[in-house]
Amino acid sequence: MNMTLYKQMMKVNGKGFLNYAFGSAFYILLMFWLYPGISKSARAIDELVKSMPAGVGRAFGLNGFDSAEAFISGEYYGLILVLILSILCVQCSTQLMAKLVDQGSMAYLLSTPTTRGKVAFTQASVLTTGLLLIVTVTTVAGIAGNAWFLGTAYEFDTARFLLMNAAAFLLFFAVGGISFLVSSLSNDEKKALGISGIITFGFFSLDLLGKLSEKIDWIKHFSIFSLYQPGEIVNGNAELVFPFLLLAVIGLASFGLAIALFRKRDLLL
Repeated sequence: MNMTLYKQMMKVNGKGFLNYAFGSAFYILLMFWLYPGISKSARAIDELVKSMPAGVGRAFGLNGFDSAEAFISGEYYGLILVLILSILCVQCSTQLMAKLVDQGSMAYLLSTPTTRGKVAFTQASVLTTGLLLIVTVTTVAGIAGNAWFLGTAYEFDTARFLLMNAAAFLLFFAVGGISFLVSSLSNDEKKALGISGIITFGFFSLDLLGKLSEKIDWIKHFSIFSLYQPGEIVNGNAELVFPFLLLAVIGLASFGLAIALFRKRDLLL
């Protein structure tokens, strides 16, 4: 890793990472603040959810309102956090690699006493650090929100909450790796952004459609988003070992392949 480049890239992208992190923290604190009021009508809301088509509940992670973590898994981890981190992965991976090539800045980086491999590894580390920062701040905010707004008056399974955050990080470590691979192979910023967006939100759409209807539930298995199951984690019936390992392998393989191919490709500098 090139530490000078890492520090500079963190300085350039740090404000964006912090904006995402504090935005995520604010939203999850809002969820904790809302829950005591919502819990009073939990039974009625649960009946309303049950009256909806089963696919709607599966697709949007509506997991009941009888516990704080169930409410948060559906209202935040099931959709909002997914969208936030999807946008981050697509945009940041493009800015870290394809944008530099497109604008000619990569030529200046490679003219310094460093190697292509170090540059690519450093940029991958910046993206991973950003993801870790956002998930960590979200986790800390959730634990603080539980202590602040719920206290001992409501049950809250901290272990399952931590597992939801670990699952979110691993999912977007894999998504980020795929987006970074696309960016590493692109000379055009807009093209890289478009392809990464299509892949990421294509995966998301396949998972969503597969959950909406049992007739086509097989298509969700073509999406890595199917390995992310916050609702099942809350219910305590999720299989974690295989999804966690597979997401980690996809992420490591994608980042590793991106670095290897970037070292060998022809660059229009």
